[in-house]
Amino acid sequence: MTPTREPSIRQPCYITNDCKHSYCVPYTQLDRAPEVQTASSLIRQLGILDRFLVLWILIAMVVGVVIGYFVPGVQQSFETVQFGSVSVPIAVGLLVMMYPVLCKVQYERLPKILSDKAVWYQILISIGLNWIVGPIIMTALAWGTLPDLPGFRNGVVMVGLARCIAMVMIWNDLAGGDADYCAILVAINAILQIALFSPYAILFITIVPSWFGYSDDSMHVEIWPVAQSVLIYLGIPLLAGVITRFSLCAWKGKHWYEHVFLARVGSLALLGLLYTILVMFANQGHNIIEHIGSVARVAVPLVVYFNLMFFITFFALKAFGVKYAFVVTQAFTAASNNFELAIAVAIGTYGIASEEALAATIGPLTEVPVLLLLVYVAIYSRSKLSWKEDTKSETSTSVC
Repeated sequence: MTPTREPSIRQPCYITNDCKHSYCVPYTQLDRAPEVQTASSLIRQLGILDRFLVLWILIAMVVGVVIGYFVPGVQQSFETVQFGSVSVPIAVGLLVMMYPVLCKVQYERLPKILSDKAVWYQILISIGLNWIVGPIIMTALAWGTLPDLPGFRNGVVMVGLARCIAMVMIWNDLAGGDADYCAILVAINAILQIALFSPYAILFITIVPSWFGYSDDSMHVEIWPVAQSVLIYLGIPLLAGVITRFSLCAWKGKHWYEHVFLARVGSLALLGLLYTILVMFANQGHNIIEHIGSVARVAVPLVVYFNLMFFITFFALKAFGVKYAFVVTQAFTAASNNFELAIAVAIGTYGIASEEALAATIGPLTEVPVLLLLVYVAIYSRSKLSWKEDTKSETSTSVC
């Protein structure tokens, strides 16, 4: 007897609610709204690496500091492995971290996304937040909390000027933001970073303080080291992600790529994150222990800044009816910073043992746990707050 072939699409069953067919939907469920996932249910769906990421990050930070403090010659070893102003060990971690995330971006959809006028409004908002609001708030907080520590203050200002092009993709991915839109903002920030970081550094560290009677002429940033850092940290994984997506989709098909390949390489992003944190804190472990009091003070403006930028952006955009995925992307892009660039410039300008370099290193010391906690805040708010219905499809690109 030939078995009955089940339909590929689930159909309503009007005979009985007890029907056992896998392709039937009880008719009493036809008009029910889809179940809203709670924050706890979303967290339970995460793998062990994602679910306990806070613990793994804390362990990586502690182990890194211990290695940096007790293992002699660690910092000198890192100094010998450099490509220009870029630390090769840190670059390796960032490349591994960003590659899987950039493989997820649907580059084929970007032209259609960019044809939507609403997207350009969001891009203008992001540029204003990242290149006007963010630097001003960070500079004000640095001067307000560190008036007697000019070296640490300059390092904090540099963190505020370096807009995020790497770590934001991890936070956005974990919180369920829009990967395509995030890639657009990251690319825009990368281009603006090459053009604006050097003049911004001179403006906010040398020129603006002179208006209030303080002069620091030691700041001089070349454009090429900034461009080199951006091209390595973003250009290489971006090119690899584009090539991987188009070549594997053409060879194995989009379904295999989305459900098999991305599932296999996804954990590399978080492993790269943990490796990068360990290397960075091993590099500065000795300085962190020796200047623990200053480290605590430097953390204050940074923690305030990350929370201010996130919540101002988050609730302002939500009040205007922007969808959750885009609110999250905007909020994390505004709150995150390109600490690897800030560290590279601080080392290249003031030296690896300088207070400026240490302050830049404290950036990820505070940013990583704070932004990770904000990921859980975003996930929680997704189920607890009311959001505009997301009807996004393959052809829908509206962000409002």
